[in-house]
Parts: sequence; structure tokens; C-alpha cells
Amino acid sequence: MTVWEELKARGLIAQVTDEDEIKELVNNGKATFYIGFDPTADSLHVGHFMALCLMKRLQMAGNRPIALLGGGTGMIGDPSGKTDMRKMLTKETIQHNIDCFKKQMEHFIDFSDGKALMVNNADWLMNLNYIELLREVGAHFSVNRMLTAECYKQRMERGLSFLEFNYMIMQSYDFYMLFQKYGCCMQFGGDDQWSNMLGGTELIRRKLGKDAYAMTITLLLNSEGKKMGKTESGAVWLDPNKTSPFDFYQYWRNVNDADVIKCMKLLTFIPLEEIQEMEKWEGSQLNKAKEILAFHLTELVHGTEEAKKAQTGAQALFAGGANTDHMPTTELSAEDFAEDGTIDLISMLVKAELVPTRSEGRRAIEQGGVSIDGEKITDIRYTVSRETLQGDGVVLKRGKKKFNKVCAK
Repeated sequence: MTVWEELKARGLIAQVTDEDEIKELVNNGKATFYIGFDPTADSLHVGHFMALCLMKRLQMAGNRPIALLGGGTGMIGDPSGKTDMRKMLTKETIQHNIDCFKKQMEHFIDFSDGKALMVNNADWLMNLNYIELLREVGAHFSVNRMLTAECYKQRMERGLSFLEFNYMIMQSYDFYMLFQKYGCCMQFGGDDQWSNMLGGTELIRRKLGKDAYAMTITLLLNSEGKKMGKTESGAVWLDPNKTSPFDFYQYWRNVNDADVIKCMKLLTFIPLEEIQEMEKWEGSQLNKAKEILAFHLTELVHGTEEAKKAQTGAQALFAGGANTDHMPTTELSAEDFAEDGTIDLISMLVKAELVPTRSEGRRAIEQGGVSIDGEKITDIRYTVSRETLQGDGVVLKRGKKKFNKVCAK
């Protein structure tokens, strides 16, 4: 099976401009391609994960990836898939986020000996002369056509700022510059980037008379059509300080039955033959498939040792075991306790991030969804003493799948 055939079999490819040309370059390991990452946070998240896996997969086949960090475009903000304007970031925040991205990307991509490049579009965007840009680039863009792009149509009713309107031009200019500087003739990205990517291929054709290609990859959606990688407490991050390896493991361990095989195909490097065998599994076997998925992805992001710890902690808890060594832990300080040396159960739930608000915690208790060391608690006024939480602490659980070891200093 060729690289291209595997990408198709895994369901990764959404849209392409010139399939025959892209297929030939990719299969022969001759493609120089880029994927852009705007530094809107200080960590990559699950939404970036599929792009990183694609870059790794294609690099393993001999192709050269370029990770484009959006130090310039991050100053504007991409309106794609957004109902409101993004918060504007300072240069200092953007640079900090870029530094964080670099460390995480090096875990996936081999940047040694020119096998891959990491570049920042601030190098050319920040010093652009506005009049020159209008003359050299703006003349090649039709406003009528831009307004038909899906990324803009979604925002027209709520109000699209002129700042955001320029994003397509900036992204197209990136492709134009990468084509000239590094011989990059392909751009890959999420399916919501299609219009922006076509703008780049068209600009290269008009300005240089050369062909460039675009391919979008399938968005990571669950069986209900919603983006994956979100929890009640926010995004699932690749940074272990923002989402612990245990919580990362648990996210994938708890995916819906209908999503587990799809996630294996899109995100893992497990051979397709093995995944196709797992497609036949039913009932309790699906739990085994989820464990395989969770371990494989946690290993990819956090390494084998952390994946084993997360798996051991999860299995111990589901089996009702007493081993809580690798369980996510919340350590309470003296300030968290009342004068009588106790803390109420609702506060514990909030501190352990098992609920986002006190009102949510109250509802969870009243509905019988909260337990301490296996004992269900339905009293919203229930308190726990500091002495009880010292030493090994207690296992606080909400529902069937959310738990945390809570202890006191």
C-alpha cells in the first residue's frame, strides 16, 4: 500500500486540488509541504494533533514538512470556524506561545539535518509596506469571491472586522513566500481552511505562473458531528501541565463506542490490518479497543513511561483497587479548610476540577453522582476533615469516569 493509499484508507483526506500531482510527489517522498499553526495559546491541543501526526507520517515516507508558526498572522486572528472575533494578543504573548509550540513539535517531527523546517511568518509579514501589499497582492484578490468563502460567510451576520478580512490575504502570502524561499509547493491543513489555501495556490499562479497544491485533512469530529478534544473544563492540551497524562489517557479511554475505530484510523500508527480486525469487535471488546487507543495516543504525546502510569492508574480504579499512585491528585493547603478544620464536599469537587462551578457540584451530589472512596454522598452539606485527607487522602469520584485523589498537606 502506498502512502497516498493509506491516507485515503484511513479517511484523512478531505479535499485536494490536483490529486494525481500530490499523490506522485507524496508517494515518491519528494513533497515539501507546510502546515500553519497560529500561536493562540501556550500549548498545542488535540485539534492540532492530527496535523502533527500527518506531518510525522509523511516525513517517515521521505517528504519534508515545514511547520509554519504564525507570529504574524497571530496578530490578526483567523475567523475560520469562529462566531466571534478572536482576542487580540500582544507580541510578547505570541512569542511565548511560539516558544512553547516549538518544544512540543520537536517531540513529533525530526528537524535535524534539514529533514524538516520550522519558520515564523512574522519574518516577512511584520515588515510589509501596506501600499506595496495592496499593489502586489491585493490586486489579485476578488472581494466578491472572498465573501463567498465559508470562513467569512459564517461571520457576516455577527460582523466581520476588516482586520479579520485580511487573514486570507496574509495566509495566501505565506504560501507565496514559502514557495519562493523553500520550494514549498503544497499546503495541508484542516478542512475549514480550504478557501484560504486556494487563495495561496491562486496567488502563486498569478504572480509566478507556477502550480502549487492544497489538501485538507478531515476535521476530528465525533459521531454527533461535534469537534473532539473538548471537555467540560476546556480543551484537551498536549502540555502535561495543562492536561495531565492521566486525564489525556482518560479522554481517549472514554470516547464513544461509535468513535473509537475512526480515531484509531485518523490518529494512530497502528497498522490498518490490525484496526480492521478490531472493527469486528463488539460489546466488552470495545473497551479493550479504547484502552489500546488511549495507550497509543498517550505514548505518542507523553512517552511510554507516562502511558504505562496512566493505564495502571485507570485500571486500578476501574477494578476497585487501592493503588492510587498514578491517579491525578489535588493537594489542599491549610487555606482551603474552614476554621473547624473541615472542607465541604462542593468545594472539594471544584478544587479537584471535577465540576466547573459550585452549582454544578450541588446538582451532581443531589443526583447521586458523587462518591468518596466508593461511598455515595447525597448530602450537599457533607464535609471532610483535614485529618481524613492527610496521608493517602481519599478518592473523590463524579459519575463513572471522573475521579481525583484529594489529599491535604
